[in-house]
Amino acid sequence: MNSIQSAIQVKDLNFSWHQDDPVLQSCSLEVPKGEFWMLLGTNGSGKSTLLRLLAGILTPQSGEIKIAQPVGFVFQNPDHQLVMPTVGADVAFGLVKENLSPIEVRSRVKEALNAINLLDFERRPIYALSGGQKQRIAIAGEIARHCEVLLLDEPTALLDADTQLELVAQVQNLVKSRGLTALWVTHRLDELDYCDGAFLLEAGKVVARTEAQSLKKRLLQSNE
Repeated sequence: MNSIQSAIQVKDLNFSWHQDDPVLQSCSLEVPKGEFWMLLGTNGSGKSTLLRLLAGILTPQSGEIKIAQPVGFVFQNPDHQLVMPTVGADVAFGLVKENLSPIEVRSRVKEALNAINLLDFERRPIYALSGGQKQRIAIAGEIARHCEVLLLDEPTALLDADTQLELVAQVQNLVKSRGLTALWVTHRLDELDYCDGAFLLEAGKVVARTEAQSLKKRLLQSNE
């Protein structure tokens, strides 16, 4: 695999919770830099586990992971990620270890909120946000860190249909405007309309890497 062309490379990855219970088996994939890809599969196929391995939250038993740094991670439930009382404070929270001046932190926060079209929300309490707004703030926190790769684990699972598509369109725009690379786990086929390509994961292996509409058509036909 070509490390210059790719932001994410996975080769022959293996992971098990128990010795006789493999989750990922010789799993390999590659995501080009500056593109938006999605990862689909049935429940239990290993999608969320793979994303956590990419983020460094879990460690594989064997295999190789190469991923551009820094990496941002967005959880399915934003309430598991947002920890500060206000929007601005939460976006700034991830910058604590970066040894930035207060002026630099404020600039990063404003830049990130502007990128997700919520610049006027800096002083708003987290509890006053909708689910979709919370997910956008979670993304802003990673944008503030100037992440190269954004990993999103079913970020629309708790959202209604309209808010769901607004969020996926927002990430599509961030990829195009900021040169990010994004890998988005989903089970919603309509979200495939927004990405550059998609992977299908079955029983811990990537069994398809294809243009998004081709995979959408294949999965719709299999459900008929």
